[in-house]
This record gives sequence, C-alpha cells and structure tokens, in this order.
Amino acid sequence: MSKEAFKYSNDEVTVVWKPNLCQHSTLCWKGLIQVFNPGERPWIKMNSASTERIIEQVKKCPSGALSYFMNEINKEIPSQE
Repeated sequence: MSKEAFKYSNDEVTVVWKPNLCQHSTLCWKGLIQVFNPGERPWIKMNSASTERIIEQVKKCPSGALSYFMNEINKEIPSQE
C-alpha cells in the first residue's frame, strides 16, 4: 500500500509530492538536483535552496505531482495596552 502524499517542509514552504500522479518527467531534479534528488533518501531536501527557487521548480511539474503551500508563521503580536 503506497501513501497518497508526502510533505517536505522548511520554515517558509511545504512541498507536497503525490507519487501516484508522478509521470517521472525528470523536470524537478534536472532543474534543481540539490533539492530534488531521486537517488537519495529523503529525495527532497528543503534546506538546499531558497524558498523562491523551490517554488519556481515545483511550478514546472507537468503532472501536478508536486505542489506547495506557504507555511503559517506564528508571530506573537505585542500587546496594545
């Protein structure tokens, strides 16, 4: 039984990989091998490039197997007393 989706995060963004949708186009790893490396485990290393670069590469996925969402940043709001 395979898992439907895997999530990989850094402080700013989470990449979601759905292996059942993957067409193995190789665009992800040929464009950003330091993050997307199918020869390593885990195969997505979120701290190996900037958030902007990761998002740019994920958007190139033709099958939709890779997607992303921005993480919520929980900041304390100073009291206005």
